[in-house]
Amino acid sequence: MVKAWLSAFRLRTLPLALASIGMGTFLAASFESMQPKVFLLSALTTIFLQILSNLANDYGDSIHGADSISRKGPQRAVQSGQISSKAMYVAIILFVFLSFTSGVWLLIEATNSWQTFGLFLILGILAIIASITYTAGSNPYGYIGLGDISVLIFFGWVAVLGTFYLHTQFIDWWIILPASSCGFFATAVLNLNNIRDIESDKLAGKNSLPVRMGKSSAIKYHWFLLIAGIVSAVAYVGFNFQNASQFLFLIVLPLLFVNGKAVYEKTEASQLDPYLKQMALTTLLFVITFGIGQII
Repeated sequence: MVKAWLSAFRLRTLPLALASIGMGTFLAASFESMQPKVFLLSALTTIFLQILSNLANDYGDSIHGADSISRKGPQRAVQSGQISSKAMYVAIILFVFLSFTSGVWLLIEATNSWQTFGLFLILGILAIIASITYTAGSNPYGYIGLGDISVLIFFGWVAVLGTFYLHTQFIDWWIILPASSCGFFATAVLNLNNIRDIESDKLAGKNSLPVRMGKSSAIKYHWFLLIAGIVSAVAYVGFNFQNASQFLFLIVLPLLFVNGKAVYEKTEASQLDPYLKQMALTTLLFVITFGIGQII
């Protein structure tokens, strides 16, 4: 049973979630305003939110029929019967509580006014709602192709800018460029996942962007996301250039090329699955190298 729950948590997705928190923290450190407690609580809250999203996705796709014998990805816990839908529902409630509690603790530690506390509390509640309603509920937005914009907003702009502000208590609007990089790369992971599942999603009526636009256009869209992520980072460094080490993140270019090439060449859906993990880890490596380049 423990193994089934760990599988449902989908721990391999955590590096992608932590990448955005890491980017905001590295950027705060480049302004000499990094606070360890803010980083730790932000990371804990993000881990809870990501697990919540994974559990809700498992539950929602099983209820709506997207997880079936025709699905090419890893076996899901509810659909396979390893975890009952009732137990999964209880786990979702638990992680709503954990993410909310951790988030409030973070805000108590990091905000200095009721206005700021209230604003971030609203953003946190919206993040919880977005985590659940992607595939769960009566009208999941992931089933009408809105998952990509949600990932760009929450994994990119909200996570990076929000983390940066909680460290520094101000916003530098140039930060929206590396925040967009994180958002584009996280969206690329979702797009790759949806390309893999395009046939089973069609059968289930899950109209993700690849289902809507077709596989050929989804592959071109994938290349756009990869290129846009790098261009946004290059633009930030260009406008805030101090030394050549700031371009250290360009070492991920070959890895991005490998990912895009695989999406273009692989014809079997199951062959794409390893590249989900590869893209998530590439995003984390991008954040680490980008961050190091900003602070050395």
